[in-house]
Amino acid sequence: MKAIKNGVTANPNRRKFLGTALLGSSAMALAPHFAFANIPAVDKKVRIGIVGGRFGAGFYFHEHPNCIVEAVSDLRADRRNHLMEVYSCKKSYESLAKLLQDPKVEAVFIATPAPDHAKHVLASLNAGKHVLCAVPAAWTLEECYELKEAVKRTGLTYMMAETSVYRQATISVKKFYKEGTFGKVFSAAAEYNHPGLEELYFEDGKATWRHGVPPMLYPTHCTSFLISVTGERLTQVSAMGWGDDSPLLQNNPYNNPFWNETAFFKTNKGTPFRVEVNWKGALREVERGEWRGDKMSFYMSEHGGGDSTMVWASDDIGKDDAGFKNKKSRVEKYDQPLWWKTDMLPAALRHGSGHDGSHSFITHEFIDAIVHNRDPEINIHEALAYTAPGIVAHESALQGGESMNIPSFD
Repeated sequence: MKAIKNGVTANPNRRKFLGTALLGSSAMALAPHFAFANIPAVDKKVRIGIVGGRFGAGFYFHEHPNCIVEAVSDLRADRRNHLMEVYSCKKSYESLAKLLQDPKVEAVFIATPAPDHAKHVLASLNAGKHVLCAVPAAWTLEECYELKEAVKRTGLTYMMAETSVYRQATISVKKFYKEGTFGKVFSAAAEYNHPGLEELYFEDGKATWRHGVPPMLYPTHCTSFLISVTGERLTQVSAMGWGDDSPLLQNNPYNNPFWNETAFFKTNKGTPFRVEVNWKGALREVERGEWRGDKMSFYMSEHGGGDSTMVWASDDIGKDDAGFKNKKSRVEKYDQPLWWKTDMLPAALRHGSGHDGSHSFITHEFIDAIVHNRDPEINIHEALAYTAPGIVAHESALQGGESMNIPSFD
């Protein structure tokens, strides 16, 4: 692996905005990394281009008071037309390359196939556009280095659209961590299960980019649950994979033998962190996290939304079912606030959205970061901290669980 220089800050010419979200009277005060409601309103409009007619159609740039959807793009005419309808936009391009030549487009949302993310982001940055990109940030460690250099060189805004960071429960967990409610977080776990992914392997008789995709190359729905809350970095990993002799896995472009992968990470604070990404089996379809502390632990709902569970340490002595004494922790349901209903968001965006309300937050965080000349929460360093550990984890799984070091991109 390459050696990298530490201490390089993305967008060095941009000021770091520190703010506190001002919530409605019925909501709890929250001060996460992102800053919303107490920022003075401005008249600036960001003209954005949306690239990718599937995932790209699930956001709300046309509703944001500081954004105009200037153009859309997809290789397929039907998806271009869909984007134009969703965003009430009359301008479309047949390719990203053509859209990037439009001088009115200031920013782009890259929602193209995952293996293309890095090259599309690099093209956009080199064309002078701010970039929001779907996950993951990159497909290889080399691409991670290239992205970091490009963001530093251009000074443009880069953000990755990781939905787990803005799930309603994650926003609550950030609050609890900031307030010290957990005490010491001594371990964590996350899982992303997408049973039946093979249904997306082929389309119109042709293989898609998802054919045989290694689970750990798509890790960010899990890794972000810990990193976005505590700021820790994953430094070491040992991973294992499971596959079978299914013909669906054969001859895939990644030479990947696994349906499912489990990784055991160690952080720079010594925290153990178990991550599972699974494509096949008797699985709950879910994206969820668990954070365990010496004072309080938080377990996201098994459905990835709705009410979660809090466990509080206690000195009360009880007995287990065998009659042995133990301390009886207090278990209670967490009544999940819907943060998207509060003034953390502009009024027009206060509605439900995809991935447990995260799409509205991603929309706002990206546009607001550009308007106020600040780093977005999921800047290049965070994006690579979520992405790179999975790349190394897959290599570890291919090597039978060999312990491997993960490079830092801070």
